[in-house]
Amino acid sequence: MEYNFDDIRPYTDKEAREKIRTMVKDPAFERVLMYLFKNRPKVEMVKLQLRMIRKIKQLQGTFVYDLLRWIINKTSDGLQCTGFENLDKTKPYLFISNHRDIILDAALLNYLIFEKGMNTTQIAIGNNLLLYEWIEHAVKLNRAFIIKRNLPPRELMEASQKVSHFIRKSITEDNLSVWIAQREGRTKDGFDKTQESVLKMLNMSNKKSFSDGFNELNIVPVSISYEIEPCGLAKMKELIKKEHYGQKKTDKDDLKSMSMGMFNPKGRMRFSFGQPIEVNFEEVKSKEQQNQQIKELAQKVDNQIYANFKLWPNNFIAYDMLMPEPKFKHRYTSHEKKVFKTMLEQAMIFIDFPITDIQERFLKMYANPVINKMKVVDLK
Repeated sequence: MEYNFDDIRPYTDKEAREKIRTMVKDPAFERVLMYLFKNRPKVEMVKLQLRMIRKIKQLQGTFVYDLLRWIINKTSDGLQCTGFENLDKTKPYLFISNHRDIILDAALLNYLIFEKGMNTTQIAIGNNLLLYEWIEHAVKLNRAFIIKRNLPPRELMEASQKVSHFIRKSITEDNLSVWIAQREGRTKDGFDKTQESVLKMLNMSNKKSFSDGFNELNIVPVSISYEIEPCGLAKMKELIKKEHYGQKKTDKDDLKSMSMGMFNPKGRMRFSFGQPIEVNFEEVKSKEQQNQQIKELAQKVDNQIYANFKLWPNNFIAYDMLMPEPKFKHRYTSHEKKVFKTMLEQAMIFIDFPITDIQERFLKMYANPVINKMKVVDLK
């Protein structure tokens, strides 16, 4: 079956100029620029620069690159990268990462690989985030393709098949890497885990054996570690609202999270590229066997994400505060513990719900990466 990807694909170079001009004319986008650059002459200059752009690569290499560098300098204590030597710059990959921040996870990954002289990736993004027309233009100009959510079962199946074929075509035919999160929605409690449904979706376009089909996607797990969770408190609020009050998050919550993620403090940040995963499972005869293989593949992805996850002092402090006996005292200073305890106190004030487990939730958000890493690495 031939698929028409027009409703989900990113914009092409041919469309770039017209779409940028439409975006620049949008009053809502103008307000965003004013928020970023604070004064009218600077905003007018940026708009002029944007109107002169003709190609996606040019947009990413100038405006987007500069904006990300500004965010890194202003809101973090630096961005580190490890494992890049595992990659061949000429090859396309399917990067599967843990998901902590709506915008930054994929944006910073692209920033890093662009710096290393590698082509940027196509980015999977849920249509629930396209809250305004300018956001849709902005993400599609940045190589984002759309994953449609909240559809009736049959339409969801068709949409998933289309996305699966789009990803496979990008990698095997167009020689373009793809980024996708290991799960739908961000990890709210620090417990990163690959959803089997994501791998099942990827397998929908597979015309070969299970192993060959996954091997041609060149899966590379990526571990994303923020020293301070940029949206940590907002995520906790979301979880509490859902569990205790049955309230779902709103579009407004998503917009707030996007902004918080970009502008809140993040401390140090590290992206770690794992080894490309080699899949060599035996040919399956039944659905049960295939489900088992999906489970094992998810575990392979998780093991690399856990092993390569950078644990910061905050993670060890939270773990020790949860446990009856401190195990990692040598991993942090008394000053670092004091700063973390202040963060915890601020969280208790910020999250003013009448429930008793706020402290435990906050600690678990930082301690869960330690617990996960201990499953695959002997931590001393």
